[in-house]
Amino acid sequence: MSALPRLRLGVNIDHVATLRNARGSAYPEPLRAALLAEAAGADGITAHLREDRRHIRDADIAELMAHLSRPLNFEMAATQEMQDIVLAHRPHAVCLVPERREERTTEGGLDVAGDEARLTEFIVPLKAAGIRVSLFIGHAPAQIAAAARSGAAVVELHTGAYCDLHAEGRFAERDVELEALRQGARLAHGQGLEVHAGHGLNYETVAAVAAIPELRELNIGHFLIGEAVFVGLAPAIAQMRRLMDAARA
Repeated sequence: MSALPRLRLGVNIDHVATLRNARGSAYPEPLRAALLAEAAGADGITAHLREDRRHIRDADIAELMAHLSRPLNFEMAATQEMQDIVLAHRPHAVCLVPERREERTTEGGLDVAGDEARLTEFIVPLKAAGIRVSLFIGHAPAQIAAAARSGAAVVELHTGAYCDLHAEGRFAERDVELEALRQGARLAHGQGLEVHAGHGLNYETVAAVAAIPELRELNIGHFLIGEAVFVGLAPAIAQMRRLMDAARA
C-alpha cells in the first residue's frame, strides 16, 4: 500500500497569548511563537480572535499578517465585527467556530444545519475577497451536508470528544467516536469538501486521526504550547510532525 499524501500541520498559538495576558505584559509574544513554529516545520499558523479578546488581540492579527511567511488561519465566530476585521486583513483562510463567553475552550462544532441560511450569506463576502472558508463541525451527516451546501471549501472535524474519551480511559467509546470521525471524513470528502481535523490532539491521540485517508490538515495548539514549557516549541512540533508522518506512511 502506498503512503497517504502528506498531512499539513497548523499550529495554534492562542495560548502563548494566554500566558502573556495572565501577567498583563508584552511577553511572551505570539508572533515570536508563530515564527518559531514556521521554522520548526508548521505548514500554517492558526489564531482565534475571540469576542472577549481573552488571548489573541487585534494587534496580534496585524503583526501575524505582516510577518508570517506561511498561511494564517483566522478562527472566528460568525459575527459582523469579526467579518469586518477579517475583510480588512484578508488572511489566507478563516475557520468559523461557535463561541460562548462562559466556555473555557470551544465546546463543540457549529450547528450549520440549524443556521444554514445565515452562514451561507455570511460566507459570500469572504469568498468574494479570496478567503478560504472552513467550518468547524461535528461528524453528524446533517452538519456535513449543510456545510457542503453553504459555500465553504473546507470542514474541520471536531476531535475533542475522541480525545476526551481517550483521556478518561473509555476506550470502547473512543473507538466508536474514531469510527464516526472516519465516516464523517469520508462523507465530507465525497461531497467535495476538503477535510481538516483538530481540538485536543496530543502525542497519544494524533496517530489514529492522522491516519484517516481523507484528511489534509490537522490544527493543534494547546498541547504543543504546553509541551513547549518542558522541551521547547521546536522539539514539540518536530515530534508531532514525526508522529503525523509515521501515521501516513
